[in-house]
Amino acid sequence: MIIDEIKKGNLQSIKDKDMVARNIYSVLLNKIMLENIKKREHNIELTDVDVIQILQKSIKELTEELENYKKVNNLTEIENVTKQISIVEKFLPKMMSKDEIKDIILSLEDKSVPFVMKHFKSNYAGKCDMRMVQEVLKSL
Repeated sequence: MIIDEIKKGNLQSIKDKDMVARNIYSVLLNKIMLENIKKREHNIELTDVDVIQILQKSIKELTEELENYKKVNNLTEIENVTKQISIVEKFLPKMMSKDEIKDIILSLEDKSVPFVMKHFKSNYAGKCDMRMVQEVLKSL
């Protein structure tokens, strides 16, 4: 599971005394634990898809943070946040290309928007950008 890899990275950052990496691992592990608690309240297990969503949201937040540091020209924090983004990205699966999405859509019998979106959400969650799926579907 992805969470196990994140825990290994956290331990390694502690051993290496890498505070930038340690900070992002702590944030990720806390977010994952909070989500796990929410899921357990409803008797649902935390899955890799849930962890991927947390990672994607974290990337988005870090990107916004990076833009703000660029506006004020804080070079140290720009470097730190860029490193944190690269750490988080290595746990994300490779995203599907437009061609791969197009091939999958063409192989489906029903090409209606609700069916295609539901198919991708249930079978390829975290592996494709849903906006890209919608764009490809509209272009067909």
